Amino acid sequence: MFDFYHSSPHVAIPRFARSVMILASEQESILRTQVCIIGAGPSGLLLSQLLHRQGIDTIVLERKTKDYVLGRIRAGVLERGFVDLMHEAGVGDRMQAEGYVHDGTLIAYDNRQFRIDFKALTDSSVMVYGQTEVTRDLYAAREAMGGAILYNVEDVQIQGVEWQTPFVEFHQAGQCKRIDCDYVVGCDGFHGVSRKTIPDAKRQEFEKVYPFGWLGVLSETPPVHHELIYANSERGFALCSMRNENLSRYYIQCPLDQKPDDWSDAAFWEELKRRIPEEAAERLITGPSIEKSIAPLRSFVTEPMRWGRLFLCGDAAHIVPPTGAKGLNTAASDIYYLYHGMVQHYLHKDGEGLERYSEKALARVWKAERFSWWMSNLLHQYPDQGAFDRKMQLADLAYLEQSKVAQTSLAENYVGLPY
Repeated sequence: MFDFYHSSPHVAIPRFARSVMILASEQESILRTQVCIIGAGPSGLLLSQLLHRQGIDTIVLERKTKDYVLGRIRAGVLERGFVDLMHEAGVGDRMQAEGYVHDGTLIAYDNRQFRIDFKALTDSSVMVYGQTEVTRDLYAAREAMGGAILYNVEDVQIQGVEWQTPFVEFHQAGQCKRIDCDYVVGCDGFHGVSRKTIPDAKRQEFEKVYPFGWLGVLSETPPVHHELIYANSERGFALCSMRNENLSRYYIQCPLDQKPDDWSDAAFWEELKRRIPEEAAERLITGPSIEKSIAPLRSFVTEPMRWGRLFLCGDAAHIVPPTGAKGLNTAASDIYYLYHGMVQHYLHKDGEGLERYSEKALARVWKAERFSWWMSNLLHQYPDQGAFDRKMQLADLAYLEQSKVAQTSLAENYVGLPY
């Protein structure tokens, strides 16, 4: 019995014949796959792995090298839904063994702190596991299954997505190449080509740029607390986070016109201590920074997230400020909807999931945007913030401290709304 894959919605080709087709095509620099994924970050790799386990063929394109992608320092708080997807993709073992399950988080203000108990309020938790490690696990799985990743691709152009025969053209090592496919998925970030492929007249964008950034420091020191501390201070926001028991990640709010070199390690640690409760500042262990960067904050959404046979995922379609730990997690929810839509289409001849992908993904994205916007407003100091605004912020924090209903709302959003 042949193992079939679908080269189009209506044509089935034996899997052994597919290999012959691709090998013959390579001589002409034309490849063939079912789904072409642009971007080999965690969202593109996760989608490719999930589809592979369902017998759906993909090729992944990446503008940079593998080492470059793995060198990017990103957040690592994973919602319950993301954790489930990692297990479904068959790459959850190391995460489960080495990640840190967090049943709550601390909110600090006015030199006091209180705990949001995720487990008690929602019967769920989050997993602290660095995005770099997520990506490393997905690369290992992709390579083990012999999945195609083409690195150092340039001049990517997406063509024909309004019709039945889309294709992607690009250059690699000075050679022009082309991939014919059924669908194109853009996981290539905010500055990628995928979103811009949708005509301006058909695309609507919503954006809020925040008047501050986050100065982040990575240090080989024990975390100040076993859970995250979100701190509201008159001097500005601060966050105490971690990667593992000997690797800590700390952030402080800073002006956008500053640069990392403006901050010595000593100045950073001193400012952090001023913004967190005295109890935490006294037990903070400092050390040399091994990475220091400033990230601007932005809320951004583009609609729709589908144009013909092109689908947008993750930062290609939306960005959130990191305050609510939703960036990687909103990308995961996109992958969830698209993965299930692809399975419906290829395995069950049902197009409903793909047809409604943009609608479903955006409904959850906007809720994540709201939560991240609310958390940012709750915890940061704004340049134009007056005395009344500050009193309202403190009242909001006091209400959150005293109200189980308010804490439940935060906890439900933080651990992840259902897909």
